[in-house]
Amino acid sequence: MEPVVTLEVLGPGEGDSRLLADLRRLLLDAFAGDPEGAFDEDDWEHSVGGWRAVLVADDGPVATAAVVPRLLQAGGRPYRTGYVEAVATQADQRGHGHGTVVMGEVGRIVRGRFELGALGTGAHGFYERLGWERWRGPSYVRRAGDRLERTPGDDEGIMVLRFGASASLDLTTAIVCDERRGDDW
Repeated sequence: MEPVVTLEVLGPGEGDSRLLADLRRLLLDAFAGDPEGAFDEDDWEHSVGGWRAVLVADDGPVATAAVVPRLLQAGGRPYRTGYVEAVATQADQRGHGHGTVVMGEVGRIVRGRFELGALGTGAHGFYERLGWERWRGPSYVRRAGDRLERTPGDDEGIMVLRFGASASLDLTTAIVCDERRGDDW
């Protein structure tokens, strides 16, 4: 029998310490064997300060995704961007649509509060079926002193959700993020 799950949306600063600890444990477990690297403290910090969609069962969270505000520049224009971080589903709950549910809610948050959605992933197919598109242009990070540094290793992993002001954004132009501790993208 499938557990009964409910969707919760936590705004900035919301969530009790037990739920946040459970989410952190879910993320650590979900990425433990990831060939691109385990979930670390920088990854957790990247997911703080925005909104979280969480599917919760009686025994705790089974899936989560976060969206945080970032300013990305694409095609020479800045976009208020909802950047997706910390997407995971408990291992024994994968394949039940839980990731789709939390990403559906994240999509609503992005469309309601931002001009563009963006994320970095190697799981393109999952996001493409939800309307996300692969970025085909070069990627850069803005370092201290306003210096742009090319990030070719990230080119294949960047995906965007275009709508409204970003609907006609050219996916082959350059995209730029500001540097941050850990992975820039």
